[in-house]
Amino acid sequence: MRSDDAPQSLWSRLDRSGRFSLSLLALLALLGLFAPLLANGQPILVLDHGKITLPALNFTPASRFDPAMPAIRADFHDPALRHALQTQRALILWAPDPHGPNSLVWHASKAPAPPSWTSPLGTDAADHDVLAGLLYSLRFLFLAGLGLTLSAAAIGTSVGALQGYYGGLPDLIGQRLVEIWNALPVLFLLIALASLLGHSLMTLLIAMLALSWTTLIPAIRAETLRARRLDYVRAATALGLPDDRIILRHILPNASAALLANLPFSFAGAISLLASLSFLHLGPSQGAAALGALAAQARNHLNAPWLAATAILGLGLILIPSVLLGISLRQALDPRHR
Repeated sequence: MRSDDAPQSLWSRLDRSGRFSLSLLALLALLGLFAPLLANGQPILVLDHGKITLPALNFTPASRFDPAMPAIRADFHDPALRHALQTQRALILWAPDPHGPNSLVWHASKAPAPPSWTSPLGTDAADHDVLAGLLYSLRFLFLAGLGLTLSAAAIGTSVGALQGYYGGLPDLIGQRLVEIWNALPVLFLLIALASLLGHSLMTLLIAMLALSWTTLIPAIRAETLRARRLDYVRAATALGLPDDRIILRHILPNASAALLANLPFSFAGAISLLASLSFLHLGPSQGAAALGALAAQARNHLNAPWLAATAILGLGLILIPSVLLGISLRQALDPRHR
């Protein structure tokens, strides 16, 4: 077989914008994953008397370095503890940004403080370092966004495959229910649920999943309707194979292209909804999900343009590549473009 006839990988079929978008999203995900090592109010490593301590990753009491100090979490910005460490000639390795998402920048000017060498993106209205908040926001948004997207995809794929495979009355009833569900005002319902059930993160994520699981149903249903008429699916049915085996092994693989092409758009929708809820002070607003809350602070502090710039830049770096990746995947997975 000639090399030209060999099947191409998905990466090679993506256009330039798709590859760049996927690489950028992977980089942002890695920055969020390693946020505790990039921005932390606790040192990454402390070496004293030949012993290694990792305060950024483990609970380290102050009494570990000075028995006269209380057995509470060590504050390495405390002058007494710093003096004790200097006396012991301890080696302290800090993160590139020595501020955590919730730690205060005491040496900054009146909050919100403009960008400086110690806080490259400035501080917010509560004297929190904006760069640290951005890194931890990436961590939360990618984890929550991917979790919501994959959970909604699993439910939507199952329901769409069942509708398309059985057709008839189940498909008719299912389609009407999906249309009614899609017509619900998601943001207003989430606001109402947050008011009734509180601002618990788990409650919020479950409510978002309950209102977003129908996104992929139309695409999976359409692919299942097409695939069930293929000859090998009819042959499997004639042989008496169980329905679940036919759906899992013969139909869903044909729907994988539609699923992959729609996942980036679902991910972008989940990120937008999370940021919107944080902007309305209905979701996490400190440290873990600061972008939406940062945009709300920018509205109240027009004299601090770095807050709006960081919020817009952070969301844009996630949403724009997600949409571009979705468009590139649709073209790459479309047989007419191969």
